[in-house]
Amino acid sequence: MSKLPGWLGQLGAELTRIGERLEERRFEADDEDDEAAHRVSPASAGTERGDGPARGAADHVPPPPDYAPSVAARPDPVAAIPWGMRVAAEAGWRLLVLAGTLWVLMRVISAVQLVVLAFVAALLVTAMLQPTVARLRRYGLPRGLATAVTAVLGFVIMGLVGWFVVWQVMDNIDTLSDKVRTGIEDLKNWLLDSPFHVTDQQINDIAKNLSDTVGTNTEAITSAGLQGVTVMVELLTGMLLAMFSTLFLLYDGKRIWQWVLKLVPAQARPGVAGAGPRAWRTLTAYVRGTVIVALIDAIFIGLGIYFLNVPMAVPLAVFIFLFAFIPLVGAVVSGALAVVVALVTEGVFTALMVLVVVLAVQQIEGHILQPFILGRAVRVHPLAVVLSVAAGGMIAGIGGAVVAVPLVAVTNTVVGYLRSYGQEESRRHSPPPHGSTALDAAPTTAPGSPPEDSDDGGDRKPVADAPKEL
Repeated sequence: MSKLPGWLGQLGAELTRIGERLEERRFEADDEDDEAAHRVSPASAGTERGDGPARGAADHVPPPPDYAPSVAARPDPVAAIPWGMRVAAEAGWRLLVLAGTLWVLMRVISAVQLVVLAFVAALLVTAMLQPTVARLRRYGLPRGLATAVTAVLGFVIMGLVGWFVVWQVMDNIDTLSDKVRTGIEDLKNWLLDSPFHVTDQQINDIAKNLSDTVGTNTEAITSAGLQGVTVMVELLTGMLLAMFSTLFLLYDGKRIWQWVLKLVPAQARPGVAGAGPRAWRTLTAYVRGTVIVALIDAIFIGLGIYFLNVPMAVPLAVFIFLFAFIPLVGAVVSGALAVVVALVTEGVFTALMVLVVVLAVQQIEGHILQPFILGRAVRVHPLAVVLSVAAGGMIAGIGGAVVAVPLVAVTNTVVGYLRSYGQEESRRHSPPPHGSTALDAAPTTAPGSPPEDSDDGGDRKPVADAPKEL
């Protein structure tokens, strides 16, 4: 029994050696199979499998010969496009999206043009009347009563001015017709005696051509008259809309502005909230300055026309006041109307004197009144004024020309404030300077200057101030 454990140990060792030899033979057989697979070509392998030589040749890609030139890999198409072209493409499609948005916005505004112009007119009237409401509230009147008093007085004054103009025109229409006929005869005689060598036959031919033109275009004139009736209906509708909008803006303008702010995204809301009051101050300054300048023009040009005995001096002065709200173009049109009326009623000399008065008042307005009254609150370049008036007139006629300049002035104020606000926010959220940057940014004492006084009797060395947060 003592020899049994030793025998069992020898048996286990022999079995272990047999297993190791079997494992080695299996590894050797696997290596021989791999070498045989590498020695056999894909074409022959395909033939042995019955797939035919075509499949083996298609699966096999022979390596390039040694003498073949090396071909570089093709770059990414995005990397092949120059950087400037990629930037232009990125900016181009964004500009296309912006242009499409503006086109859709202009189509919407054109579809509701009457409502938009009425609301803009209400904004202008509100900017003119709102200081009166604020003054009445400081005197102790409630908001509703102050709004009602201001609106009623404003609309009554404007209605009386319109009635007075119509009354003056209707009262002097007969006298004006007689003077126009007399003026035309005087002008005809002056042309006959002038050095321009105008004959009576030429003047008669011009009059006959005018008469024939009027006779052949009777239908066009009739349709224009019907269209004028439609325009009058739209004008009355716009006036009613402007009146109601003015009442609500005067009474509840602050809450309307707060409601508009809720429509703005939260991130942009602080900037818009700061730009709104500044835009309103710009609009108020523009309306006040324009009213004062237009009133001065109307008074002085009207006095000049009155002392030159030109008929309908008061209606002409009112027209000059109204046309003064159209920059550049309004002054030319109203001045030309006054000169034409003086020419056909009082003669060439009176027309020249009226022209001198109009030019003198307009020069004083352009060089003294507007810079002094409007000041720096409404500073718009003359080129921007011309282009904005032309664009507004092409888009919305006279109403567009009236609102173009205040719109540009308000936009200029808003854009300038938002740009400054964005720069300030970026500086506020940027990390403070440290290390050498802080030393460069901190103020230092000039060489040779005495140290500043300190609480410890000057024993402490001067240290540069810490950089302040902007």
